[in-house]
Amino acid sequence: MNPTIKDVAQKAGVSIATVSLVINNHKRISSDTKKKVQKAIKDLNYYPSRSARDLVSKKTGNIGFILTDDHFLRTEPFYTRIFLGTEFEARDGEYYILLTTIKSDYSEKDPLPRFILDRSVDGVIVAGKIPEVLIDKLAKYNLPLIFVDYTSAKENFPVVLIDNIQGGITATNHLISYGHKNIAFIGGDINHPSINERLIGYKKALENAGINPNKKFISTTSPYPDRQNGYNSAKKIFSTQKDVTAVFACNDAMAIGVMHYLKDSGFSIPNDISIIGFDDVESDLMLDPPLTTIRVPKIELGAEALRLMINTLKYKNSNAKKILVPVELIIRKSTKSIK
Repeated sequence: MNPTIKDVAQKAGVSIATVSLVINNHKRISSDTKKKVQKAIKDLNYYPSRSARDLVSKKTGNIGFILTDDHFLRTEPFYTRIFLGTEFEARDGEYYILLTTIKSDYSEKDPLPRFILDRSVDGVIVAGKIPEVLIDKLAKYNLPLIFVDYTSAKENFPVVLIDNIQGGITATNHLISYGHKNIAFIGGDINHPSINERLIGYKKALENAGINPNKKFISTTSPYPDRQNGYNSAKKIFSTQKDVTAVFACNDAMAIGVMHYLKDSGFSIPNDISIIGFDDVESDLMLDPPLTTIRVPKIELGAEALRLMINTLKYKNSNAKKILVPVELIIRKSTKSIK
């Protein structure tokens, strides 16, 4: 049977509260008492439980992680990788990560996640776009909130963001450097700040190269940036715009949908049309041809979010902070020079 904090207290001849104070390295414990308790812990091979650590700190030791069902199920492994980043960062620390999902159409009538209602988390990390009504309800609990890949329109919360504008510039510049001028942009859920910023980067790169963005080459009406909407958007553009030689898709899921449409329509990639995506999900390497894309360090996004949360909890720092994580161009075989 594993030893308990009560066993340690009895062996050291002190109270359970004193053992907890020693575990939490409290200053008011004398060095002699600390040595007695530490010796008892060592002799009994006792591993402090979460409850023993939290008896003094009044903290749960848990961090909540929220994303929508859609983000968990439909965006390849993008947001699950961000979650893993928080988990990896937490393994050697003092926190556990509790994951939950909410409906993408969450409303005022829907309940909050149980770990909020039970007050069993010290803070919450929110990944991806969530309804503002949920943000309003979370804010009432006065828990530290950290956002990843999304910013609230109402409040200035700490946030970890992808450098989407620079990523959009880099993706478009890659196509321009290959001689492309008639470059289409395909995006979905354009009100998502990340997607909108990639469009901004696309337009900036074209303008910097002396190319006027053509509205007919831009499709942003899809409600969600998934494969089917990528397919449908490509069909819409290529059925009327015969001059397009390259496509920048706002994410890899839509890029894959574009590739499927082009193949179904008899186009050769990249001989007829070059395609670049954004995210760098695992399936990109399995495509034919492998997809050129902008790599997002998804694990690092999660790790940065947890580090920011721990810093906020440790130093009681309520000042909003913005961390911008850089991206990287990954050239594969779906883009080709036409110079």
